[in-house]
Amino acid sequence: MAEKINQTTIKEEVTLEGVGLHTGQKVTLTFKPAEANTGYVFKRVDLDGAPEVPADVTYVVDTQRGTSLEKGGVSIQTSEHVLAACVGLEIDNVLIEMNQSEPPIMDGSSKFFVEALEQVGKVELDAEREEYVVKEVISYVDEKTGSELVIMPSSTYEITTMVDFETKVLGTQNASIKNLSQFKDEIADSRTFSFLHELETLLEHGLIRGGDLNNAIVYVDKELSAETMEKLRTAFGKDEISVKPNGILDNLTLHYPNEAARHKLLDVIGDLALIGTRIRGKVIATKPGHFVNTEFAKKLAKKIKAEKRNMMPEVDLNQAPLMDVNQIMNMLPHRPPFLLIDKIFELTDSSVIGCKNVTMNEDFFKGHFPGAPVMPGVLIVEAMAQTGGILILSTVPDPENYLTYFMKIDKVKFKQKVVPGDTLVFKCNLITPIRRGICHMQGYAFANGKLCAEAELMAQIVKSKDK
Repeated sequence: MAEKINQTTIKEEVTLEGVGLHTGQKVTLTFKPAEANTGYVFKRVDLDGAPEVPADVTYVVDTQRGTSLEKGGVSIQTSEHVLAACVGLEIDNVLIEMNQSEPPIMDGSSKFFVEALEQVGKVELDAEREEYVVKEVISYVDEKTGSELVIMPSSTYEITTMVDFETKVLGTQNASIKNLSQFKDEIADSRTFSFLHELETLLEHGLIRGGDLNNAIVYVDKELSAETMEKLRTAFGKDEISVKPNGILDNLTLHYPNEAARHKLLDVIGDLALIGTRIRGKVIATKPGHFVNTEFAKKLAKKIKAEKRNMMPEVDLNQAPLMDVNQIMNMLPHRPPFLLIDKIFELTDSSVIGCKNVTMNEDFFKGHFPGAPVMPGVLIVEAMAQTGGILILSTVPDPENYLTYFMKIDKVKFKQKVVPGDTLVFKCNLITPIRRGICHMQGYAFANGKLCAEAELMAQIVKSKDK
């Protein structure tokens, strides 16, 4: 069994200032600590109400010159370099406040974000890190470009990028890391790049307003005319523009011969951060780009969500339970016939697993389709809630003196019927940390190895006035 690792965040806030590559606007970005299960969230402090945009692949709206997100009309541009820094340093939760739509480009890499985050350091949180372990090969191919991303089983999160730009100045390159621990020293300072023909188009359309020759490598893939030289001098505010023998514009020196492939690897890490969970698997990216990266992220996120929904918890129903029915009754106020859970097998700070053996003797079968007995769906949800009640009541020293009340039930779905002879297994996970006795959780019910019901539940514990 894999070692359990706790989630992390940063110890204190840290701020950087710069300009956005495409907007040219001055921007202040502040990384702030975040609670467990927050993930990465951008916050626009320059807009009314300081709206938030989670770093989630469902909010991707544009991948032309970076990965842009939008939620409720609120935009975040070029998110990938910031997100790559967070993933590369294995920071799980952070709030990213900005007073513009685009993070500062800095030198076109993740280096300055990494340095800022390392300056404040990280801290463990009291919640287990979730990780998706890849068990089969999953791939996405863009037929138009031939770009492909593949992920396969591995003991770590490792990435290989293979790029081929089919130009003399920049041909085929590869880059790899075997573990995220290599990100800081081998990938983080790899800068973004562009070809001269792309640069001319971007300048004509008023893009890369914050660009200069210190935050993007420009590969010269065509002959420089006097007119083009003049445009570049004006755009970059330089007296002279020159091309180095290795085909790079001006006097910028490459950090690595394969810096372009390393930057593509950086982009892959940043874009796949939008999946929203840690990955354990080997990614091989051939001719990656933001479009194919995010399409692959969507496919993987959808698969992970489906597997989570349908994966019955691994629990030995014959083992001695953590709590038997008598111990459950010491905590819950419910009694037969309305006590709907028999055993608790697992209880952590953020999740609980319990079960109920459904027999023909249940009182509800007497009146609910007696000729073809089916357990009422509302009672499955109630049993799920009672399992969650154990989770919330375990946070107080005297649970017998509290009552649990429903506040909200949402997104209820029934997938399979439950009949006499079935064993129901329930799992409830916290969606947000418990505050002021209020518990917001995701509940699942399984029977015969299949998901039979799910719901989002919100409940509150209140001290009983009778005790």
